[in-house]
Amino acid sequence: MPARWDPTLPEEPPWPVHGDGPFIVLVDAESAIEREVIKNWIERHQPDGVRVDTADIPAGRTARRRKRADPALESRLAQDDDPIMIPVRVAWLAEEQDGERRVSLKDVLAFGDPRDPNLLRQRWVRTMHPDRIRIINAEPGSKSDLEVRWKDPTGRGPAEGTSFAEFVALKAWLALERAERALRGARYKVPKFLAEDLFWSRGFQKGVARLAIVEGEPLDKMRKKTGRYLKEIAATHTPYVIDIATGVMAWVLSLGYRQLVYSAEDLRELYQIGENHPLVFLPSHKSNSDHLVLQYVLYQNEFPPNHTAGGINMNFFPIGPLLRRSGIFFIRREFKDNAAYKFTLRQYVDYLLEKRFPLEWYLEGGRSRTGKLRPPRLGMLAYVVDAYLRGLVDDVVFIPVSIAYDQISDIGSYASEQRGEKKEAESFAWALRFIANLRRRYGSIHVRFGDPLSLHDTIPMGTNLRSERGRYVVPKLAFEISNRINDVTPITPISLVTLALLSHPGGGLTVDGTLLALQPFIEYVRRRGLPTTVAHGTEVTTESVGTALDELASSNVVSRIDGLTDVVYVIEPDQYLEAAYYRNTIIHFFVNRSIIEACLAGMQRSGSSGIDELLVRAFGWRAIFKFEFFFEGRRGFRNSILEELLLACPDAVDLVNTGDLDRVAAAFDPPVSPAVLLPFLEAYRVVAAVIDRADPDETLDAKTIAHRALLFGRQEAALGNVTTPESLSTELFQSGIALAANAGLLGRSSPAERAEFLADIDDALADLRRVQSAASERRTSPSRAK
Repeated sequence: MPARWDPTLPEEPPWPVHGDGPFIVLVDAESAIEREVIKNWIERHQPDGVRVDTADIPAGRTARRRKRADPALESRLAQDDDPIMIPVRVAWLAEEQDGERRVSLKDVLAFGDPRDPNLLRQRWVRTMHPDRIRIINAEPGSKSDLEVRWKDPTGRGPAEGTSFAEFVALKAWLALERAERALRGARYKVPKFLAEDLFWSRGFQKGVARLAIVEGEPLDKMRKKTGRYLKEIAATHTPYVIDIATGVMAWVLSLGYRQLVYSAEDLRELYQIGENHPLVFLPSHKSNSDHLVLQYVLYQNEFPPNHTAGGINMNFFPIGPLLRRSGIFFIRREFKDNAAYKFTLRQYVDYLLEKRFPLEWYLEGGRSRTGKLRPPRLGMLAYVVDAYLRGLVDDVVFIPVSIAYDQISDIGSYASEQRGEKKEAESFAWALRFIANLRRRYGSIHVRFGDPLSLHDTIPMGTNLRSERGRYVVPKLAFEISNRINDVTPITPISLVTLALLSHPGGGLTVDGTLLALQPFIEYVRRRGLPTTVAHGTEVTTESVGTALDELASSNVVSRIDGLTDVVYVIEPDQYLEAAYYRNTIIHFFVNRSIIEACLAGMQRSGSSGIDELLVRAFGWRAIFKFEFFFEGRRGFRNSILEELLLACPDAVDLVNTGDLDRVAAAFDPPVSPAVLLPFLEAYRVVAAVIDRADPDETLDAKTIAHRALLFGRQEAALGNVTTPESLSTELFQSGIALAANAGLLGRSSPAERAEFLADIDDALADLRRVQSAASERRTSPSRAK
């Protein structure tokens, strides 16, 4: 007698296929209870008069290694017929809460994962809560169809030596995973059978064999080496840890931040794209919280968890294993001479793209210590582009992501590193201190998604990345993505207040004074329609400005001086790097305007005129800062400069052509270039002076120059030759060194070449100091006095 089904329970799935059979039910069961549940389902639903056999496949829910298939399955498949195979397993659901079956942090910490209960808990659920048991039957497949795929020599078919029964078990696992995902949601879409589906695939093993020949190593040794590398690299998501990690994330973020702001509508559009194409999320990297933030946002919106590339330095106990199980895959910092490691990493990335598991990494490589985007690292990007051009996927869609914070807890360590102090090594104690630092409020977090970028629409198939033109494809792609991140980075009250304070050297400001200093910037932001965290048109009041200043003071980014009649806020010399960090998060919006101010000052100094002259000078400034900021291509940059010029002064072209530069310069009052460009150029000047003072026969390297620049910069600051303390930054020195290297000054160079480089920097500095001097005169003139 078939076991009776309780009609009050959820409807069972029917027998999934019509026909006369024969059938083989592939049973994926962890326990005798699960086998009994499946057996009862078969008895209730199998067609009458049809042969139905059952065979166990290795339990997939907790599969940890490659297991041999059931001999009964091997024997049954050897028979001369064409049975239909039906994969079946039992799914255990969480308790329903508020109309949803969602696992909470409390659930998993108190009793373990309810979706993977032990035998005792299975008995209890079956007795007390049978509504939490579901039969999952996956898409059936015929023996003949599977045999064709088993024997197919192309793609990721099974490696030689894989039995047909093992192949059938693997395909049954994968089909069951897809079917169960329809029940649980996409947030648990993770690769569970990496060894079987990737490492032991025909393509991977053929690559290992070729690599063994090229490297002159025995095949068995190369196989063990690549297997070890795959284990070192790969993420090992588990739903249990994903739920724990997300719950912990929510708690950790709530310690330090008021709210997490993002657009659910944007995410719905991205989800639709991800159903057809692999997605690659490329977020800005401002804080160690970035991964937590994005993972939480995606989890809350039912996205599959990203596979996030992380530095191997984060793989320390006990944090590393938790990160790996929540979706981080770890990459060594240096592996260019390790062919086996490169092969394994490439195969892993190929596999994730092919299976449409979303990827994530930080294009900048590491966290920004200055607040603005760092130059992109191209390695992972090149791997993905290469996979697309090899036809592995029909498209890859990159999602630029800006994660902006009102304030961050990392700011003090960033400033210390820029002053030349050693970076603190990651450890468990370090992680505890990071969480402890969140016990004060840092405002809100703002996640913005830039316009998606499709490789299919961007790079023609057949592009050769090694050709003269092709070698620029990946760098241009990286710059475009970086620009799209910048374009959606919102201007926060904190960032705008620090810009106003740093644009007002020589003393502090009251709340009223800060509000007055902010007005031109607020108007500029409004006219350009720049993204903000506060709706355009919202009135900026003394109360809101005072709140921002007090928040900065509580973080020791500015100092609050409580006087007799008023409160004054001032940036002390040892606070400049911290304040500059927040200004730099939005600095890209003001770079072109600053360049125009410098061009006008240079033309006034030289007595030149004409719009063509201004554009030539603008391109000169673009060349100086090409290692610092992300510029458009030549045509786009030219158009942006003209748009910026006309925005400030509609008659600017005519006035510049007739030499009436004063009227044009007045339209850019108050200027921003002293706060935006001068700190960087003064840092470059320190680097240029160090190179110029070196012995003519000395072979200079970047490390030596950076060390000397820090010492010489401190010396020059003490003598009053460096006007802003934020110029004494190891990060800014590195950009100056890159500029010098581009001019051929690393290694050995002639004294004349070194002197010319220094003279060019000095000439540019003279333009900025003219802007600074003119602004200072206007501030102190009687007609401008308050």
